[in-house]
Amino acid sequence: MSGAVGPVAAPFRAVRALRRVVAALATLMAHVAGWAYIACALFITFDIVARAFFGFSSQATVEITGYILAGGIAWALAHTLFRRAHIRVDVFVNHLPVRLRAPLHILALTLLAALGAFIAWAAWELVDESALFDAHDNSALRLQLVWPQGVWAFGISAFVLSCFVLLAEAVLAWLAGQGAALDGLLGSRTLEDETDEALEAVAMAHEGEAR
Repeated sequence: MSGAVGPVAAPFRAVRALRRVVAALATLMAHVAGWAYIACALFITFDIVARAFFGFSSQATVEITGYILAGGIAWALAHTLFRRAHIRVDVFVNHLPVRLRAPLHILALTLLAALGAFIAWAAWELVDESALFDAHDNSALRLQLVWPQGVWAFGISAFVLSCFVLLAEAVLAWLAGQGAALDGLLGSRTLEDETDEALEAVAMAHEGEAR
């Protein structure tokens, strides 16, 4: 999408650069979420083994793993959006010409951003309420709820930011007459996209083995 011209050229380049920064942050957050899930699996395994063979447990497995799962999902939302990996119902849309698909992509992303913004607002309201009443969970840890809720709310907020950055780039691409580029930015992943990703994963695996 480097061919934007006219009055939208400068803001288009700025938004595209911003999108790359936000996408890099989203990738980092997704890696953190992935490692958190691994830690969650190890913690559950330890708790099961300790309870079965040594007669003790953390007594907080449900609470801690629940926090990790909720936070991990929220922190992976933005990266999933940039990878165009969310589940989509696009049987009808894919049969439309690009000039009609482009505004529909923008409409769908606008609705998603609005929903995400509402959820983020509600999430931070919940954090504020937990801080106000100094709320703690009911586990043996007595963890302050403001911490897991804050992690969760931050992930949702990053997702909303990603939606608005993508939306700004999409609108500028549409105004520049780059419907095909917009379709590549927001459209569903194609078979070629899936194949390229699989080949990239194989290449990375081979590089890891070579080291």
